[in-house]
Amino acid sequence: QVYVVFSEELKCWCRALVESVWCQADGYQLGCFLVDYAKCCYVASENIRILAGAFAKIPHRAKKCRLHCTKPLTLHIDYCENTAKIGPAKRWDTAAIQHFRKLLE
Repeated sequence: QVYVVFSEELKCWCRALVESVWCQADGYQLGCFLVDYAKCCYVASENIRILAGAFAKIPHRAKKCRLHCTKPLTLHIDYCENTAKIGPAKRWDTAAIQHFRKLLE
């Protein structure tokens, strides 16, 4: 379900999907994905509202997605043996992310 949340960073109300909820001493904190800005943010529970009828039917401008069966790789350099091999990584390298963005453009 899409809600409306107030983003402190953008200083405006935005449509969002709630992804997680944390209980804190001063209330609840919501992890949200802003569907029109493709950004993730944290919002206090008092800054969330139910989206009104007609606005709920407007299509999202952004969707969270992943590349199917694509795993991050990185270059492993062994200085002792003077070799370099491509192997699995836990995260995508910054250079790989930049290259992918250029391909999309």
